[in-house]
Amino acid sequence: MAKTGNAFDFTLFRRLLRFTNNYRWTFYFVAFAAIVMAGLGVLRPELIQTAIDGPMNEGDKSGLQYYIMLMVAVLVLEVLFQFAFIFYANWLGQSVIRDMRVKLFNLMMSFRMKYFDKSSVGRLTTRAVNDIETISSIFSQGLFMIISDLLKMFVIAGFMLYKSWQLALITFAILPLIIYATRVFQRAMKSAFEEVRNQVANLNGFVQERISGMKIVQIFTREDTEYKRFKEINEKHKKAWIKTVWYNSIFFPIAEMASSIAIGLIVWYGGLNAAEGGVITLGIITAFIQLAQMLFRPLRQIADKFNTLQMGMVAANRVFGILDTKSHIDDSGTVEMPRAKGYIEFKNVHFGYNEDEKVIKGISFTVHPGETVAIVGATGAGKSTIINLLNRFYEIQEGEILIDRVNAKEYTLESLRKQIAVVLQDVFLFADSILNNITLNDPNISEEEVKAAAKDIGVHKFIETLPNDYHYNVKERGSMLSSGQRQLIAFLRAYVSKPGILILDEATSSVDTYSEELIQTATERITKNRTSIVIAHRLATVKKADKIIVMDQGKIVETGTHKELLKKQDGYYRNLYEVQFMAEEAI
Repeated sequence: MAKTGNAFDFTLFRRLLRFTNNYRWTFYFVAFAAIVMAGLGVLRPELIQTAIDGPMNEGDKSGLQYYIMLMVAVLVLEVLFQFAFIFYANWLGQSVIRDMRVKLFNLMMSFRMKYFDKSSVGRLTTRAVNDIETISSIFSQGLFMIISDLLKMFVIAGFMLYKSWQLALITFAILPLIIYATRVFQRAMKSAFEEVRNQVANLNGFVQERISGMKIVQIFTREDTEYKRFKEINEKHKKAWIKTVWYNSIFFPIAEMASSIAIGLIVWYGGLNAAEGGVITLGIITAFIQLAQMLFRPLRQIADKFNTLQMGMVAANRVFGILDTKSHIDDSGTVEMPRAKGYIEFKNVHFGYNEDEKVIKGISFTVHPGETVAIVGATGAGKSTIINLLNRFYEIQEGEILIDRVNAKEYTLESLRKQIAVVLQDVFLFADSILNNITLNDPNISEEEVKAAAKDIGVHKFIETLPNDYHYNVKERGSMLSSGQRQLIAFLRAYVSKPGILILDEATSSVDTYSEELIQTATERITKNRTSIVIAHRLATVKKADKIIVMDQGKIVETGTHKELLKKQDGYYRNLYEVQFMAEEAI
């Protein structure tokens, strides 16, 4: 990460420029256009001076028309080059941020789940959308505009010295004031923009979480509390922006006043010299008034553009902070997993989401091909963690996990996860059609295959009752469907992927009786002749399992079939069965 204390970080800037390598000819053209515009900028004052001191002074109408035509030609050239400059500078900026956004999104998809556990979704969204969009302004309004303005200033300064060193020195005498004010302004704005980006991220994070959790807010009548908190965060956001407005309101009047003073001195000194018959003519005075404005305007614009550049650099610093994050699952495996046979073995596995707090404490068990194994236990026993470890969402600290007698780390991540389908208790659906939520836009799965699979597991009739059946849009997070209907979609999604290993994570824990019957039918069909691990919650699934693993506080305390475990006096499973499952049967 770049040090934000510096007014400008050249290391960060050079790193950003590497993204322009694929567009170097566009980059060179924009730079060339900036140079041409700087040269064309001094031609107009020169033509005006020559026209005033020549044809106008001598009453030469044809000569004056000639110079007017030259000025029109120069103006047309300026317009053309300015158009090309602005268009291609913006095109370059948008191309760069497209590449950056693709790289960032691709990187985030490879992060460990632990990274997302600790990162605000709102902040990550701000980085991927707002901050990257801000970076485009570095090219469209910052970098090249500053280069163009600096070139104009140097060319104008040299031209002024050539025309009249006395008037040039008078003009230059005001420059230190503006340069000093610009420097102070840049430093102040860097700090202000850093605070602005922080407050934008805080605001996005707060709004995203409250909108996502609106049901909880309303259920517990927290509207007033959240409203007050939002007002506080929004006020901080406003104050951060007001600080930038305050700095602008101080700087620009100072710059304008300095420009006016310089023009006044030019008219005063040049006018006296011209009146006394000196070397300074009316044409030179007129040209210098225009040149002085052209000299000071870039200074004011540079400060403004430097704000844009500074804001883009702050955003780039934040984006590179994510790009530099080392939070990837090790995908150094070289073995491509074929169709999984379904042999799974955990050997003395230890794991903790925080290394000093173990969630899994030395568990060992084996699942044979085609078996259905149920895992039961109290909340927090470590049941769902086993699923996370099997999919390598998290890395174990000790032990081994073998799939088909090969260490899971030796498989490529893609081939490993393709062979493991998971149906979670909390089903996530995208704001898309049912068909696309089932296939996840996999071109290898046709609509006919999906319908055939739906009929196989008894889900087809339910989908047909919906408007547009398989093309029904379920909206964000599947809000148009009930929890039971979302579960059925998740079952079908798992089934059409034709996995070698199936995992059901309490998939029937919060559905109605009708949906549960459909899910039980679907469960029987998709687990048939397939290795299945069921994080069990309901009685029916547990009874039919080939083996039950009972967990407590990260350890396996009992293993056996339903009947075997019930025979154990004061056994953990028997107590659990009597307390929970018999109560369910009574209901």
